[in-house]
Amino acid sequence: MKTRIMSLENWKKKGTYFDYKSHQIFTVDGGSGDVLLLIHGFPTSSWDWSQMWGPLSDRYRVLALDMIGFGYSDKPRDYRYSIMDQADLIEAFMNAKGVKSVKLLTHDYGDTVAQELLARYNDRHSNNEEGLVIESLCLLNGGLFPETHKALFIQKILMSPLGSLVSRLFNRKKLGENFKKIFGPDTQPTEEELDDYWSVISYNGGNYISHLLIKYMQDRIDNRERWVSALQHADIPIRVIDGVYDPISGQHMVDRYRALIPRPDVIELDGIGHFPLIEAPDVVLKHYLEFIS
Repeated sequence: MKTRIMSLENWKKKGTYFDYKSHQIFTVDGGSGDVLLLIHGFPTSSWDWSQMWGPLSDRYRVLALDMIGFGYSDKPRDYRYSIMDQADLIEAFMNAKGVKSVKLLTHDYGDTVAQELLARYNDRHSNNEEGLVIESLCLLNGGLFPETHKALFIQKILMSPLGSLVSRLFNRKKLGENFKKIFGPDTQPTEEELDDYWSVISYNGGNYISHLLIKYMQDRIDNRERWVSALQHADIPIRVIDGVYDPISGQHMVDRYRALIPRPDVIELDGIGHFPLIEAPDVVLKHYLEFIS
């Protein structure tokens, strides 16, 4: 595991907030030039991108946010969390920043949000309608196809009627146990990093709403045709960079992607698990910059 270039405390200091449906959303904005938006995964936050932030913001204007329910953003307990709503949030964020055209680099849950944003863009493009332009998309380990998503046991329990109880019982120790299952054998998180992950996940009571956030797994099933079709019919550059050691969305997901998506552009990272942006940020950066150039 690489030494953290930026501490969690310093990452928080970089942020500002904007209002979405009367809730405060944590955002980070840096660099200049073409706009690159980073969208994080479940159950973490935009801090996942901190190791790549410097090199990316040297080349682009880079934007990131903690989606509602995550990180340092508000985490209401009486809220209907959904992928559709997170896509609305992203569009509101882009509008607030005056961004009309964007490149997307996404991970996990963020991949699914990106699929919905891409579906909306495809619809507008085919109808000659105005709106946010998606220039390119790079996807890191995510459940692009619900039939290949191998949920952890904890995720399945959170989706069950016991979900609210499990959320209340989930703790730092359980987080560590589950994260160690999905990182690569030689890229395991340190105890200090796990402390930081727990700090940002549990911030503002976030550990009590996991059973609400996890509903995205049902969203993937309900919208499978729309979101897979968005990838199949896209006319923008798309690359998948995947840690194939990942038991959730690893080699089996890549194989399905190659079977279903025309002209698949896939980079496989051997020995890397579910978090390539954390486990191998320099390698991801290399492959991303090759793709975007």
